[in-house]
Amino acid sequence: MLAPRHGCRSGPRASPPYSRTVDDPQPYQGRPSSGPRVAPCGARARLQNAHSRVPNKLPAMHCVVTGGAGFIGSNLVDGLLARGDTVAVIDNLSSGKRENLAPALTAGAQLHEVDVTDASAVADVFAARAPEVVFHLAAQIDVRYSVDQPAGDATTNVLGTIAVLQAALAAGTRRLVNTSTGGGLYGDADLLPTPEDHVIAPLAPYGQSKFAAEGYCALYTRLHGLSTISLRYGNVYGPRQDVHGEAGVVAIFCGHLLQGRAPTVFGDGRQTRDWVDVSDVVAANLTAAEHQLTGAVNIGHGQETSVLDLLAALNAVADGHALPDPSFAPERPGEVRRSCLDVTRARRELGWEPRTNLREGLTRILDGLR
Repeated sequence: MLAPRHGCRSGPRASPPYSRTVDDPQPYQGRPSSGPRVAPCGARARLQNAHSRVPNKLPAMHCVVTGGAGFIGSNLVDGLLARGDTVAVIDNLSSGKRENLAPALTAGAQLHEVDVTDASAVADVFAARAPEVVFHLAAQIDVRYSVDQPAGDATTNVLGTIAVLQAALAAGTRRLVNTSTGGGLYGDADLLPTPEDHVIAPLAPYGQSKFAAEGYCALYTRLHGLSTISLRYGNVYGPRQDVHGEAGVVAIFCGHLLQGRAPTVFGDGRQTRDWVDVSDVVAANLTAAEHQLTGAVNIGHGQETSVLDLLAALNAVADGHALPDPSFAPERPGEVRRSCLDVTRARRELGWEPRTNLREGLTRILDGLR
């Protein structure tokens, strides 16, 4: 095993091979050693205009994004490219979609069709790319699946994380930003908004596996000096959202609105979530990559919103459309009753705060679907 290196590497970096990539539209250009960034053009300029909020403080970085073809991951890839970084994506496309990466691939990102549980294949990609920063988003996120198949959930979320950590360590990565969950860890918390030091009491294997993944990140920081941070998301919503996972209800409801179909609400609709727009989550990731803060940090809006209030907000921005009255079904096992994250640490120590309110975020989704 190679000793981790934190900081600048000496000597030139060889261009990576392409045998494991697909949709590789242009040669890998590498990181410029000096000089200002050139003005973006073409696909990269369009991405930069779409992600005008992304931090742009450091020279361009080599990055790997696991799960980069997914909803959050592909938005993050766009944000990285918009600030001039080179990006390699690892995704097995089991839930991520190639079309999510279409703008990014045109702009120079490269996709490796690799499963994060395949430690050898992950290590090969990292060895070829030598990423300075890794964003680990690849995960099993379906709460119901985790209840039915806890071993499968743990295989992806725990063993997959270990494979990524090992590969990052061997490649000399300086920073790893891990994706975790807020509501999934705290369960039915007795303190709302819930801070990071609250007792961990997940109600489903999904939350337990993500907590284990956090623990391995912290261990690699203590044992090997690999700088890691775990971002505990609220319920993320936005463009390209999948219908799986708890926040998938926003995508489902938006589709029902445009189709004039009645939504189904599980439980009484008074269960609450902390909805956070994907643009704010992308900004949190980019800020975390440039920071030295370690440990767990909540990333949410800090506001408790019920499912019924979500429906009301959607109707308020529907521009002449309206959702039919919902039908109600029994609540599902493993889901928390109330969830809201205390984002004080993110504001004070990370320098991040949410900017997009729920109505603004819903309007943007609907505009993109019409």
